[in-house]
Amino acid sequence: MDYQTLDISITGTVATVTLNRPDLRNAFNEHSIAELALAFDELGQNELVRAIVLAANGPAFCAGADLNWMKKMAGFSRDENHADALRLADMLYTIYRCPRPVVAKVQGDCYAGGMGLVAACDIVVASEAANFCLSEAKLGLIPATISPYVIKAMGEQAARRYFLSAERFDSREAKRMGLAHEVVPPEALDETVAGIVATLCRNSPHAVREAKKLVRDMAGRAVDEALLADTASRIAEIRASDEAREGVAAFLEKRKPSWLEN
Repeated sequence: MDYQTLDISITGTVATVTLNRPDLRNAFNEHSIAELALAFDELGQNELVRAIVLAANGPAFCAGADLNWMKKMAGFSRDENHADALRLADMLYTIYRCPRPVVAKVQGDCYAGGMGLVAACDIVVASEAANFCLSEAKLGLIPATISPYVIKAMGEQAARRYFLSAERFDSREAKRMGLAHEVVPPEALDETVAGIVATLCRNSPHAVREAKKLVRDMAGRAVDEALLADTASRIAEIRASDEAREGVAAFLEKRKPSWLEN
């Protein structure tokens, strides 16, 4: 597909999806939302891709909603707004459930809906120059569609403050509350992300997919007999998989597993 709002490249086993509306601070509209959903759906099904980097061109990572799109929404009916919001929700869910690990490379400011993009990713690396803000309340809005991912990432207590206050906070605060995993100087951002991606790609592709699903499925569940049975079933199934047998054999034979020979 000829993407208008994104730049997509694949190098080896790593795909990079780059927000490419720098003049508009990579704010998204209905077109970029549709393209993001399609890109992550297609890359998630691509067996040659082992990791995806979500990046952005320009000084800002993502400023949230495009102003022209917001003007259009202001004239929408309740039903039209609901349908529009569902498209954004579906896009975020596509990123969140993508079978490939997704690493956010946050080089600049990340506001409002942009924080939803970041929170839906698996690993977040931010530049020291980046700032974050859940600015919706300043406009009479709430961060409803992004809230499931942002609350999971920053925690309920932090969300109580920043959802209500719409204060801006820096990348160090983002790391302290758990939204960002790594905060590095701007000049170290590319190298840090590349190192994390290389680590992901050294692991069993099947195990990485199942581990990502495991975290998603286990988080918040009560420890009961059903959970014990579920976890036992998962490990039994993966132990019998071709990749697990190959990985254990390679370890015992002190050689590289087959997924590193390509």
